[in-house]
Amino acid sequence: MKKTPEGDRGKKSGTAPATAGSTGLPGFVDRFKGKKICVVGDIIADVFIFGKPYRLSREAPVVVVKYEGSKIYPGSAGNTINNLAALGAKVYPVGFVGEDSIGGKLMDFFSAMKNIDTGGIIRHGGDTITKTRILAGDTNVSKQQVIRIDKDEGHRHTAKEKDLLMEKLAAICPRVDAVIVSDYGHGAVTGKVIEYMKVLANDRIVVGDSRYSLKKYVGFTMITPNESEAYALAGLTEQDPIEDVGRKVLSAMHLKALLVTRGNRGMTLFLRNGKVHHIPISGKDDVADVTGAGDTVCAAAALSLASGADFLDASRIANYAAGIVVMKRGTATVTVPELKRSLENGGVI
Repeated sequence: MKKTPEGDRGKKSGTAPATAGSTGLPGFVDRFKGKKICVVGDIIADVFIFGKPYRLSREAPVVVVKYEGSKIYPGSAGNTINNLAALGAKVYPVGFVGEDSIGGKLMDFFSAMKNIDTGGIIRHGGDTITKTRILAGDTNVSKQQVIRIDKDEGHRHTAKEKDLLMEKLAAICPRVDAVIVSDYGHGAVTGKVIEYMKVLANDRIVVGDSRYSLKKYVGFTMITPNESEAYALAGLTEQDPIEDVGRKVLSAMHLKALLVTRGNRGMTLFLRNGKVHHIPISGKDDVADVTGAGDTVCAAAALSLASGADFLDASRIANYAAGIVVMKRGTATVTVPELKRSLENGGVI
């Protein structure tokens, strides 16, 4: 039986310090390598098309962008998987990708990383869900997102595909240190998956991140909503104190911890014992791109918990990790050296 982390080792409620000099947080990062983490959820492709604006179109009042290149990265649950792998974990993805060329490129991406086991990824007959972002800018300036095009043909997974996913989970989860549920509403996280996770949370760390279904995650170890999602979950408005949100959600959902990400106000951690920790933003507040930052938070928090950190230390580490990725363009990851430098230097890498 694996125990979930203690509340916060008797630390007092309040605002966490901005620096990590005396917390020993880098020591937990040293334990990341080889920790086994399962990620079940919606794996999509983030496609980035880069170009340079060079004239106005004669056909419409729009700028013509000259194509310069493109890149494909794993997105949504795929980004969580990618972040875990970058931090040294042994990752076991469980989810679906299409049999199309985009799906093949995602599989090639994962297969190229020795610490990602692709045995839990199921190929289906539909197309892979994609989010295509067109970024434009001059050669010597940062390119800005012009438009995003989402492609989701609404492939409905068959009963056979859903049963196979459950079989993959049942084979993988008993041998991992933690599980992340990364639900973007595309069908991988079914009711059966959630019920299985509730049982699993009795002796495993189960961290949930969901765009639409957080109310169903009763009994999970921890969930990591953003501020607007947390208010919606509590049925409150943003005029209500954030402390009311935490108390209401913890009481209703029987979680051990709730970590709310709050943009340039950092994060707030709520513990079942009633303690509240406001964690200031790490690094600068002039962010470059918030794409996928929530995935990084979830990955770093779960991996820290699996490495022996309590909820407060895990949340601090996740805060530093988020502070790094938001300074990068696109769907980004954080590396162990970057994270350790940031922890040691109070958010500076």
